[in-house]
Amino acid sequence: MKKIIYLLLLFCPLIAYTQTTIQDTIMHDGLEREYRIYVPEIYSGQSAVPLVLNFHGYGSTAFQQEFYGDFRAIADTANFIVVHPNGTLDATGSRHFNVGFTPGSTVDDVGFTTALIDSLSAEYNIDPNRIYSTGMSNGGYMSYHLACFLSERIAAIASVTGSMTPPTINTCNPQRPIPVMQIHGTQDGVVNYNGSAFALSMDDLLTYWINHNNCDATPTIYNIPDINTEDSCTAQYHVYRNGDNGTNVEFFRIEGGGHTWPDAIINIGVTNRDINASQEIWKFFSKYDLNGTTITDVEESQSVTDILIYPNPTNSHINIQRNVSEAAPFELVSALGETVFSGVLQTSNEILDISQFPTGVYFLKFENHTRKIMVND
Repeated sequence: MKKIIYLLLLFCPLIAYTQTTIQDTIMHDGLEREYRIYVPEIYSGQSAVPLVLNFHGYGSTAFQQEFYGDFRAIADTANFIVVHPNGTLDATGSRHFNVGFTPGSTVDDVGFTTALIDSLSAEYNIDPNRIYSTGMSNGGYMSYHLACFLSERIAAIASVTGSMTPPTINTCNPQRPIPVMQIHGTQDGVVNYNGSAFALSMDDLLTYWINHNNCDATPTIYNIPDINTEDSCTAQYHVYRNGDNGTNVEFFRIEGGGHTWPDAIINIGVTNRDINASQEIWKFFSKYDLNGTTITDVEESQSVTDILIYPNPTNSHINIQRNVSEAAPFELVSALGETVFSGVLQTSNEILDISQFPTGVYFLKFENHTRKIMVND
């Protein structure tokens, strides 16, 4: 095993923070497998923390996914570890995870993931009930692959622009209900929204997991406010509720969106800027462990179908979407109990600017609801 520790100061537009990344390898099936792991500064090792597996797309790398599908700022406040596995090279020299669409590939990536989880759990205080998988494109496929064949270890999965291949769907055998989130553009030119020879359509993909989890067949649909009118796309949020063990299947349909990660640091196609995929995925993951729903806050169990608050965590604004239009007084309270902001929600869709508040935990109170808001850097 070899280990390289990087301490980098990353400079992005209006963002600068110190990153601690460890590049390491493990041996599996005679192959030296690489990965990158991000450990937030607030990790102490004294209490068990979640682990997020973040898989790159076909032809990409762990290093690229660490920046493109970025969870590091969220991990810094929510205290979880992120690991970015590196795929192996196929016959064309492209890195991939073996989910059934790479001819000739015999790599056991489920076994590799199992070994990686075991290795990290031996070195870090990982909560075995809160291990999640996400990824871009091929990484989304890989997350579904793990939901099918490693369901005893993976609490929930989220796919951005991925799908399931016929070999995966034909042999899929999850041992428990699996919370699933899918994010996909209707104009994805790589993984076609309507399906292809190597991809289930979004309708068929969602139907499979809705049926497996025994969720409601009819979703609650939220129209996401078109905050950025220059990104050439809009977003709609579909939630299929009441699955076994409290599981949901959730879907962000990006109308006009391409093969991209919403709100990524760079544009590589039509990229939605109305949601932040990483924030939405973590918000989804944080509700679940291996036993199902883990929401303990009373406010989250009250009329969850009536209210949508996003993004959360945030560093600029929050959107409040209600199914009623009556005016409602609100106040934002700090963790010390001090009211730092107050006003009136006038419509069913409101945007509150909270960019002036320091990093930390706040509570948004209105009517009979209290919602926890995380403000990050």
